[in-house]
Amino acid sequence: MTTTQRPFIPIARPLVGEEEKRAVLEVLDSGQLAQGGRTGAFEQDFAAYIGTKHAIAVNSGTAALIVALQAHGVGPGDEVITSPFSFIATATSIIACGATPVFADIDPFDLNLDPEQVEAAITDRTKAVMPVHIFGHPARAREFVEVCEENGLALIEDACQAHGAEHQGRRAGSFGTGCFSFYPTKNMTTGEGGIITTDDDDVARMCRIIRNHGQERRYYHEYLGLNWRMTDIAAAIGQVQLRQLEGWNKARISNAESLASLLRSVETPRVRDGDRHVFHQFTIRVSRGRDDLQKSLEAAGVGSAIHYPIPIHQQPIIKQLGFGEVSLPVAEAAAKTVLSLPVHPSLGPEDVEYIAATVNRLTGA
Repeated sequence: MTTTQRPFIPIARPLVGEEEKRAVLEVLDSGQLAQGGRTGAFEQDFAAYIGTKHAIAVNSGTAALIVALQAHGVGPGDEVITSPFSFIATATSIIACGATPVFADIDPFDLNLDPEQVEAAITDRTKAVMPVHIFGHPARAREFVEVCEENGLALIEDACQAHGAEHQGRRAGSFGTGCFSFYPTKNMTTGEGGIITTDDDDVARMCRIIRNHGQERRYYHEYLGLNWRMTDIAAAIGQVQLRQLEGWNKARISNAESLASLLRSVETPRVRDGDRHVFHQFTIRVSRGRDDLQKSLEAAGVGSAIHYPIPIHQQPIIKQLGFGEVSLPVAEAAAKTVLSLPVHPSLGPEDVEYIAATVNRLTGA
């Protein structure tokens, strides 16, 4: 007698179909491969989706952060307050501008930057605040707007994991200057790519200049910029993906709700009243034996990931550069307990049930 082994369930699975392939071929046939008409059309579509006047496409989420910071005049001598609980690009984008990342602790409820901790960290060198909408749950953006307005600071939203997330009826990326990533594992992809969203005409103008070698007129370089441009190939993929984003987000939310209802022995993600969590990650918290649970899940055919095992302020390069001399107990505790489970739209109901049953079995629930 033979048994059929269950297919492995990966932590993420990019969805790219025939429509994206046709769109890419159209661009290849057009002869316009670099930033052109398709990029402009994608920018208009994305701005309309987020609810901002402008969207400026770039070639990665990291580029979006750097260009947005530079467009707000962030540079040497400035400080930017941000979260220690994120991917390292949140901090290295600040360092790349010559500025200093200042880490404030996070809210244990949703693992987002805590506005009260930010207020306590403001100095006369603070230029901007950069909250991260972690895992697809929006940060408390309205409170950050108030903090920034009271102190004359720029608000730059790291929305790289929050395509379609909402806080009190408004989409992430519409409160300040939003920065999104289109890396393959995000809620939508362009292969690689990013985009900046803003209502500020001057910020939008500077973003467009900085992403194109600092030139507003061809070969007249009045500002410092580099090649951060998006290709029309990437933009063509993005246009198709954006049309499917809401359906995929609804599938993620449905999968997350099912997982939360089935899991019994671990702490499931919390969603603040009035917010929309789009579950880029479904991140549980495991009080004991997190690393052993991950190994056992792998053996049982369930992928998982630790986002993030080391807070940014404890990363070797950050400490080496002298930016990590701070104690942030909530972020440090979170790094020891978090574990992300599959939640992507490719999961069927039987996959969700298997993931939950496997976690329950392995944790003795």
